[in-house]
Amino acid sequence: MRTSLSLACAVGVVAMTIAVPGASAAAPDTVRVGPGAGAASPGPVRWGPCPEDITAPRLECSTLDVPLDYRHPDGRRIEIAISRLASENPSERRGVLVTNPGGPGGTGLDYPAVLAGAGLPREVLDSYDVIGFDPRGVGRSAPVTCDLTQEQQYRGNFAPYAHTAADVAREAGYARTVAKQCATSRTASVLPHITTANTARDMDRLRAALGEPRLSYLGHSYGTHLGAVYATMFPKRGDRIVLDSNLGPGGYDVTAMRSFGRGLEDRFPDFARFAAAHPRYGLGATPGQVTAKFFALTKRLDGKPVRGIDGTAFRAVTFERLYADVLMPHLAEFWQAVDMDRPLPASPPPPANLENLLAARHYVICNDSRWPGTVREYQRNVAVDRLRYPMIGASTAGIGPCAFWPTERVEPPVRIGDRGPSNVLMVQNERDPGTPLAGARELRRAFGGRATLVTADQGGHGVYPFGRNACANDAVTAFLTTGQRPARDLACPAEPGEQG
Repeated sequence: MRTSLSLACAVGVVAMTIAVPGASAAAPDTVRVGPGAGAASPGPVRWGPCPEDITAPRLECSTLDVPLDYRHPDGRRIEIAISRLASENPSERRGVLVTNPGGPGGTGLDYPAVLAGAGLPREVLDSYDVIGFDPRGVGRSAPVTCDLTQEQQYRGNFAPYAHTAADVAREAGYARTVAKQCATSRTASVLPHITTANTARDMDRLRAALGEPRLSYLGHSYGTHLGAVYATMFPKRGDRIVLDSNLGPGGYDVTAMRSFGRGLEDRFPDFARFAAAHPRYGLGATPGQVTAKFFALTKRLDGKPVRGIDGTAFRAVTFERLYADVLMPHLAEFWQAVDMDRPLPASPPPPANLENLLAARHYVICNDSRWPGTVREYQRNVAVDRLRYPMIGASTAGIGPCAFWPTERVEPPVRIGDRGPSNVLMVQNERDPGTPLAGARELRRAFGGRATLVTADQGGHGVYPFGRNACANDAVTAFLTTGQRPARDLACPAEPGEQG
């Protein structure tokens, strides 16, 4: 169903949009892979023009040669597409700031320019060469596929809302099919090696190729897990690490998937207040009435779709549109159109690389952690979350391809811990639907004295530099440019006029 595409984009790229693994990790700086572990050190990067479809001024591009399997560093190689927005003030340049926009599955080649356009402060742009890259398996970096049909792509990331245990059992057949497609696709030979840990190793080879003793990092959503893994595997090679909109310490695992249910419950009251304050939408005069309207509409749509929108799609669009306050008017118009059976408001087209986005997401999250392997476990999870998070929990707790993943993991998940320098700044919205505050607090506890957490009293997904909370934004800018963090965890109050 076409209306599910927006969800696929949000959860697959920005969200995470998210992820959470969990089990054991290599000791700091003792990972026997990468430079110095038998593979030739990467040569210097030669920058040149970017591909024609990337039109950002001043952005330069290149490629980095890395081992597919770091256990066999002299074996098969793949190329990682990389980019640079160079500092225009060499006297102020501190080093490199590697960036990641989230996903997994999200391309990052143009992300330095996206950040600059979104308001990355001049002092940060002067302090660093801002580096982007397409992670392995994504975009121009040895892209993977699961041969997903258009219909499969339009399904997005969440299972259909399950009202009964039988619904979960039926969905298991679809999940098994997608897992088999991934395992038999033309890129199946690389499948075991598309992992967050290997992407972190690629980042360290990039650091070496750029001639930098250490790298700084800014990662959003799933990018927080990538940054946490890098900081754990290579603690002495990280300089200033900023993690924005945080997954829990496990990454994008079954816990993270289920946390979307909590995220919507945390965030929805902001929209309920917005809709109640704008009676022209006719969704309710009070937040309670708007909430009741949600459940009335989903019940009606579960029974009889309207203009191709069933209950699952309605929940999905609602979830995705709560990623930013500026999308609330569009969400209210969508609700109004569905309620009145009128033409739906226009939505942005799906990304051209949607199949790769979803396939890469499957590869990473299914390889990174161990998911429940029986239908009965998902049936239990759905029964719990249908009551705990009634808005969307019976969808986000549902069964997916990872339950039937065809390959053994080549290494255990990386366990995030407190060993290493105190050089991590976490920043987090209090009401984030994609990466809820509860997960950020768990990651903060896992990091111990390594991290400081800055929370912003605002809703939505993404803080820096996209949000309006000056307290939180200033804390990140100060850390990146001076190395100074708040002396202790900091709670930033809402800015005047902020939604919710």
